[in-house]
Amino acid sequence: MFRQTYPGRGKLVTKETKGCRRRTVPIIEPLRPTLERLTAGRDSTAWLLTGPRGGVITTATLRDATRWDDVVREIGQPGLVRHGLRHTALTWMAAAGVELHILQRVAGHQDPAVTSRYLHPDVHAMLDAGAAFSAWWSPSGPQRPNLAVVRRSRGGDEKGA
Repeated sequence: MFRQTYPGRGKLVTKETKGCRRRTVPIIEPLRPTLERLTAGRDSTAWLLTGPRGGVITTATLRDATRWDDVVREIGQPGLVRHGLRHTALTWMAAAGVELHILQRVAGHQDPAVTSRYLHPDVHAMLDAGAAFSAWWSPSGPQRPNLAVVRRSRGGDEKGA
């Protein structure tokens, strides 16, 4: 069963994931040993992490266990919410060269426009994009654009001109 649990009216609600779809989530190598330790010998339907009393971890329990409010105050980002880390991860994956359609699948979004709203390139990424385009467009650049004109014939096939 693939499920999500979230706070509902006065209680926790567990239901199938959004859209009732499975998705593959990449695991970064530094996290792999921890996940292997947490999953060793466990039933595949068991929760990966549990709260202090063995139940589901609530958002409040997670906030308290990570000292979230103290941490964001200490780093000078009091408005930072945990969901912001999802934006950060997708932005860093994009900076690493992961293509938008792959990021969309990782995030579980149906619409690439939604995924695009998660990406927040910094000034350096914007300047790098300009430099890359300049190199591409320069006479000595490795990939000059092909400016061939394509015309459709009456039969519907394409012919270069």
